[in-house]
Amino acid sequence: MPYLGLLIMILWVFCLIDVITADEGGVRHLPKMMWLLLVIFIPLAGSIVWLLVGRPIGGGIWGGAGVPQRRSNSAYPEYDTRPGRAVGTTPEADEEFLRQCRARAEEQRRAGG
Repeated sequence: MPYLGLLIMILWVFCLIDVITADEGGVRHLPKMMWLLLVIFIPLAGSIVWLLVGRPIGGGIWGGAGVPQRRSNSAYPEYDTRPGRAVGTTPEADEEFLRQCRARAEEQRRAGG
């Protein structure tokens, strides 16, 4: 058992790198920063819990996609992976949202001077 400490350190380093490079939108159950703190301050238990519970489903090694992901046609693909992203269901809803944004921007310009 003289190599137990070395194995734990290798697991810890692997999980530390894995948490850092994981896509924040795919991390499960806790925010990415909380997982990072958990793995740093509780190395063995935090690493095991990360691998079993927090790691993105289908995630490859160190932030890789693992299973090939479908390409996004969005102009801003970084927002596609965020859970809970609001999406307009009709063109009228999009226009209403943009109208509200313009009105708020105009109000802020007037208030700013």
